[in-house]
Amino acid sequence: MIAQPVLEMDDVVDDDFSEPLLDCHIENLYYGNFRAVRDSSIPIQRGSITAFIGPSGCGKSSALRCLNRMNDLVRGFRFEGHVRFRGQDIYHSKVDPVAVRRYIGMVFQQPNPFAMSIYNNVAFGLRLNRYRGDIAEKVEESLRGAALWDEVKDKLKNSGLSLSGGQQQRLCIARAIATEPEVLLMDEPCSALDPIATRRIEELMHELKRKYTIAIVTHNLQQAKRVADKTAFMYVDTSHGERTGYLVEYDDTDRLFDSPQVDETKRYIRGEFS
Repeated sequence: MIAQPVLEMDDVVDDDFSEPLLDCHIENLYYGNFRAVRDSSIPIQRGSITAFIGPSGCGKSSALRCLNRMNDLVRGFRFEGHVRFRGQDIYHSKVDPVAVRRYIGMVFQQPNPFAMSIYNNVAFGLRLNRYRGDIAEKVEESLRGAALWDEVKDKLKNSGLSLSGGQQQRLCIARAIATEPEVLLMDEPCSALDPIATRRIEELMHELKRKYTIAIVTHNLQQAKRVADKTAFMYVDTSHGERTGYLVEYDDTDRLFDSPQVDETKRYIRGEFS
């Protein structure tokens, strides 16, 4: 059973909007004996978009997946540190990770609609969480929230797999927001999409930010500049014979790109290494 303060969020007094909604401090993140991430503190401010950038293998996705305990599904995963959501540590022994994901949803790199109708894709999480309201109404609301309703309203019985790549990703976003999470994690949501579909997803992120706090992993520096309010730059330490990711710099996006304070950040943004 999830700890009561996390399950019953209405009981938590949390009016200090200066504090991060998610306070993530990774001392060490292991997969078996491999230390994937070390010494990284990344606050996720409410009502904002935070981008994780950096070269391949720097631990961006591992850090993101810490925020809703998705890494728990990986054999050998071990976490040292804390992730506090509205002041409650989601890694507390009494916290159910499945319940955590009810409040902190996720959209993956590859669109992954279920092999079922468009309608049932969105309704799936509602039924799983025993939603007591009008499911049809909630499905429409979620599809509208993902800017997909007008394109699919006459074919809700069609398979979600029949949609284009960009539409499938928006369907996955609709599925994620149907259960009304507070935070939406996106792990390279545009990497498999063409430029037109990518632009639509980026526009959608700005619309979703009005209601959700968003954290996104992206390899595309221009995308981070376009969509993110805050940016965390991660890099790779190879000094001990293994590739361990760590946070180099975190700042407002404009300031990090225009006036980076750390040499590694400056070189990465200039494209001097990848």
